[in-house]
Amino acid sequence: MPLIRPSQDQDIPAVTAIYAHHVLNGTGTFETEPPSAADMTNRRADVLAKGLPYLVVEQDGEVIGFAYANWFKPRPAYRFSVEDSIYMAPGLHRKGLGRALLAELLARLEAAGIRKAMAVIGDSANAGSIGVHRSLGFTEVGTVKSCGWKFGAWRDIVIMEKTLGAGDASPPEQAG
Repeated sequence: MPLIRPSQDQDIPAVTAIYAHHVLNGTGTFETEPPSAADMTNRRADVLAKGLPYLVVEQDGEVIGFAYANWFKPRPAYRFSVEDSIYMAPGLHRKGLGRALLAELLARLEAAGIRKAMAVIGDSANAGSIGVHRSLGFTEVGTVKSCGWKFGAWRDIVIMEKTLGAGDASPPEQAG
């Protein structure tokens, strides 16, 4: 039975390996060199220091996917809007695990008072990521054409959004 839980320090090697696979073999991220375990440790620490969730899904004691959110932009006015990221181990797509992981991430974001989640999806041909976001209520905002160069071709990004909680129907509790 898969378990979705907050990430821990000991998950970093698995998270690093999963992400490295996507960097080297996919267009969902526009990074071209896999970050080191130290880089991934620092990135995770940054997310957690902001009070945002960084989750993993494990099966049979093995981390097989991870998801987190970070501020959409660093300026204070964006403090209720995040960009999500989700990556699954190779061969584990289309089994519902990524959808469950993203749903849990969204629930935790909403509980934390976040009002808008956005996905900036690498490659408009990335049907899996677009589909999992759409299945959870994200809508497409637009496509930025040919803004990344990877694997010898121009790549688009697809921007999607989902309103959480009351959205813009009321001021946030921590408004200032």
